[in-house]
Amino acid sequence: MARVAIVTGGTRGIGEAISLALHGAGMTVVATYAGDVERAKAFTDRTGIVAYRWDVGDYHACQDGCALVESEVGPIDVVVNNAGITRDGTILKMTHEDWDEVMRVNLGGCFNMAKATFPGMRARKWGRIVNIGSINGQAGQYGQVNYAAAKSGIHGFTKALAQEGARLGVTVNAIAPGYVDTDMVAAVPGDVLEKIVARIPVGRLGQAAEIARGVTFLCSEEAGFVTGSTLSINGGQHMY
Repeated sequence: MARVAIVTGGTRGIGEAISLALHGAGMTVVATYAGDVERAKAFTDRTGIVAYRWDVGDYHACQDGCALVESEVGPIDVVVNNAGITRDGTILKMTHEDWDEVMRVNLGGCFNMAKATFPGMRARKWGRIVNIGSINGQAGQYGQVNYAAAKSGIHGFTKALAQEGARLGVTVNAIAPGYVDTDMVAAVPGDVLEKIVARIPVGRLGQAAEIARGVTFLCSEEAGFVTGSTLSINGGQHMY
């Protein structure tokens, strides 16, 4: 029977690439999204992958959403915590709400999804959790104290949770993407983007499919001896 995988924020950008890659690897994939109903419907029509709507920063929504997926699709074996938001600004301009919302969604979403799925994985003695961090959680980034803190927290969360699942066949890993050719990066002003690319040794932005291939390996049967690790996929921009 095919493994059931949930990819949060799985209908666009890196999340869409991950959903497609896991589907291609033979898993039954469910994507979640927060708000864009039309885009999610177009994603499902195009790929055949079912999309469920809930806010990963809402603890009870994650509990209810995962319970619904298990009742309609099957036990959840794989979780990819990809959903994330930005509320950029220097600390002088950043509001408390900007801080709270990024922490609630980006870091809180990892906790909420793990609480909803980790017990079942432990009971079945098999599971894969992959958390999408960021190069900016490793190296920091001007104007992103909230985002960098949340992503750095994801890396610590990964190492701690990995220790709780290791003996029971549940691995927990992270991927820290560098700058990838997505809508979020496309919104960066051209002159700023040129400077970013100039700092990447391979001389280009990453592709979402390159991140997805790393996720697919970490979610595979063959990755059972890999846990508590962070895989940096950044073109050599930050060697950690």
